[in-house]
Amino acid sequence: MPEFQTVGIIGKLNDARVAPTLNALCRHLLRRGCEVLVDRSARALLKQAGARIVSRAELARASDLAIVIGGDGTLLNAGRSLAPAAVPILGVNQGRLGFMVDVAPADFRAALDQVLKGRYVRERRLLLDAAIRRGRAVRGPFLAINDVVLRNQAAVRMLEFETWLDDEFISRHRADGIIVSTPTGSTAYALSGGGPVVHPALDALTLVPICPHTFSDRPLVIGSDRTVRIVLTGARGTLAMCTCDGQHNETVKAGEAVEIRRSPHVLELIHPRSYRYFNLLRNKLHWGSSHRDDRAAR
Repeated sequence: MPEFQTVGIIGKLNDARVAPTLNALCRHLLRRGCEVLVDRSARALLKQAGARIVSRAELARASDLAIVIGGDGTLLNAGRSLAPAAVPILGVNQGRLGFMVDVAPADFRAALDQVLKGRYVRERRLLLDAAIRRGRAVRGPFLAINDVVLRNQAAVRMLEFETWLDDEFISRHRADGIIVSTPTGSTAYALSGGGPVVHPALDALTLVPICPHTFSDRPLVIGSDRTVRIVLTGARGTLAMCTCDGQHNETVKAGEAVEIRRSPHVLELIHPRSYRYFNLLRNKLHWGSSHRDDRAAR
């Protein structure tokens, strides 16, 4: 019996450019005897008969495999809803950089045929749970694939906050905020903030201050088995924003703590057998290219 009999499809929201790929993908899967479920958000784009429109919750519950059409942002949104159900994801890139959606639209038929035959690479990425605590009152947890970011709501003022690892004090900070990143997110906002690229196989997190007041406040790499606690200090009335993957926002007040720990869920990614992580980095970050090559790539 084939491993992936019911396939769910999630497309980039409100983007008509994914329609040709979406409908061609549905036709291809139906011809191979798969049951095809399409996320309700793509209803207006679906022209192919035979595919069934379902809610995201039903798609997560019933799918053996999910295919995401779009960019990394689309995959982040889909991944947070699919990870608790342990649904593996294959990404078809119709975005820009595409660190996680690595199948080109022109190549999806060959890649998908190989996946349906069991010829693929399965990768498990660690995720984060973030909660906001004041005394015994807790909001969350909120799931994050890339990162949890604490940043100031007032653009012209710095935040004051403390960082802790379990009960061990790390430091006091004055900065625009801080990024707590997974290895997956190390090539996203954390990289722009000066953090290192962390191989996705590592059980590690990075703490990257955003525009710190002092040059000695540097990025820190820690194990993923402990809880990071960020306590917002400063004057009464200070407000900050806790953001998961740049897509889910929660307000944080002075005296509240953001607690971040490794989630019990993982993100399962399916890649073609040709997938190589460092080849991806070379292509996306233009490693080893000349300045002339860089200008041409832009």
